[in-house]
Amino acid sequence: METLLEQQRRYHEERERLVKIMVDEYASKKLNEKDRIYSEHRLKYLVDLHYNSTSKLRELYEDKDNERKMEIQALSGPNEFNEFYNRLKQIKEFYKKHPSEVSIPLSVEFEDMVKAYNNPDEMSALVEFTDEEGGGRYLDLNECYEMYVNLRGVEKVDYITYLMTFDHVFDIAKERKNKEYKKYLESLNEYLHNFVLRVQPLHDIDEELVKVELDFQKQWLQGTFPGWVSKETESALANTGAHLDLSAFSSWEELASLGLDRLKSALMALGLKCGGTLEERAQRLFSTKGKKTLDPSLMAKKPSKTTSMQSRENERHKEIAQLEAYLYKYADLVSEQRSATKENVQRKQARTGGERNDSDVEASDSDIDDDPDADDVPYNPKNLPLGWDGKPIPYWLYKLHGLNISYNCEICGNYTYKGPKAFQRHFAEWRHAHGMRCLGIPNTAHFANVTQIEDAITLWEKLKSQKTSERWIADQEEEFEDSQGNVVNRKTYEDLKRQGLL
Repeated sequence: METLLEQQRRYHEERERLVKIMVDEYASKKLNEKDRIYSEHRLKYLVDLHYNSTSKLRELYEDKDNERKMEIQALSGPNEFNEFYNRLKQIKEFYKKHPSEVSIPLSVEFEDMVKAYNNPDEMSALVEFTDEEGGGRYLDLNECYEMYVNLRGVEKVDYITYLMTFDHVFDIAKERKNKEYKKYLESLNEYLHNFVLRVQPLHDIDEELVKVELDFQKQWLQGTFPGWVSKETESALANTGAHLDLSAFSSWEELASLGLDRLKSALMALGLKCGGTLEERAQRLFSTKGKKTLDPSLMAKKPSKTTSMQSRENERHKEIAQLEAYLYKYADLVSEQRSATKENVQRKQARTGGERNDSDVEASDSDIDDDPDADDVPYNPKNLPLGWDGKPIPYWLYKLHGLNISYNCEICGNYTYKGPKAFQRHFAEWRHAHGMRCLGIPNTAHFANVTQIEDAITLWEKLKSQKTSERWIADQEEEFEDSQGNVVNRKTYEDLKRQGLL
C-alpha cells in the first residue's frame, strides 16, 4: 500500500507527464479535419485525467484528517530509523504474500496509453459520425427535416432551404407552436448539442448555455425576445413574478425607487397583494424583510381556474421560447459546417445517379484507407481539381476538359499532367525547360510533344547532323576565278596560287 507522500509524488509525476503529452499533441500537425477532431478528443481525455489528478492532490494537501501531517512527523521525528525499518518490513511481507505482483512505472503506463489513443480503431469507437456527416464536416439534419415538414401550419421548403433557415423560428406564428413543435425543437437541439460535443470537444458548451439562459430570462422579462410579443411576457411576469433581494434595502423609500412594475413582480413572487399606490406596495414588501412567516392579511387570494390555466399556458410558451434561444446558439456554433453542408448537398444534387454511386463507393474506400493524404481536400473522393472558390469543380466540367486523362512527361521528372490543355501548356513552362537544359538540349519548337528522354536525345542528334550537313564550308563552297576565267573553289585556287600556275 502506498503512503500518502508516495501518492502525492505519483500525482505530481502524473500531472507533469500529462502536461508533456498535451503539449506534444497540441503541437502536432493536423493533416485534415478528422485529425483535428481526433486530436481534440485526445486532449479532452488528457485534460480530464489532469483534473482528476489535481483534485486528488488537492485533497492530500488539505489533509482534513491530519494523516499526512502525522506521516511527516513520523519520518522527521526522533525514531525515523524505526519508521524506516517498519515500512521496509511491510513491503517485504506484502511481496511474500503477493510474489507475482509487479509494480508498473508511470512511464510504461503512459507509453501504453499513447499507443492506445493513437490507434484509429480506438478513436473511431470514441467518436462516431454517420456517412452523411462526412467525419464531422457536414450536418445530418434529414430526420429533423422530416419532422419539420410534417408540422402543421409551417411553410414546406426543400432540404437546402431548410439548412439555411432552420433557425428562423421567429418567423413561425406563436399560435402554431404546439406540442409537436416543441418535440421538434427538442429533437433538433439534441442533435446539434451532440454534434457540437463531437466536433468541438474542448468547447465548454455548458457555460455557453448558462449565458444563453441568463440572456433569455432578461429578454423574456423585458418582452424583447424574438418571435414573442411583449403582451405575453407581461402576462407571464404578472402571474409568476420575480423575487427581489431585500437585504440591500434599508427602508421602504429605497424600494419605492424601483417603480410600480418591479414591486408588483416581487409581491407576486411572494404571493402577496400587489395593488395600491407605489408607497403602499413598497411598505407592504418591506414589511416582509427578515420574516420567515408572512402576515395572512397581506396574502393575495388564490388565483381562479382561468388564471391558473393562463399561467400554465404562459409557462409552456416560455419553455418553447427557451428552446428557441438554445437553437440560436447552436446554429451559431455550427455555422461553418452549415455552409459546408449546403455546398455538399448542392454538389450531390448536380450529379447523375451513376456518379453518386461511384462517389459513395470511393468515399467508403477512402474511409478504409489509412493514407493521411486521402483527405487533404474536403470531401473530394474523386480528387477533383479545386475551382476559384477553393471547392472541387463539378464532375461534368472535369470530364469536359479531359481532366480525367493523365499525361506523363519523363523529361519533367515523370511529372503527371491532367488534361490536354495543361499538357500542351507545360512545354513552355519552367519545369520542362529545366529538364531540357539538364539534357543539354535547347527547348525549341522541334521538340513539341516529345516527353521521353531517349526520343529527345535521338531527335537532337538528328538535328545536329542535319545542321552539320547544311552548314556552309568556305574551303569547298567559296568560288574564285583564275586568269583564264575558270571558276574554282577556294582550296583549289590557293593550291594553284602556291604552285605559281595562275
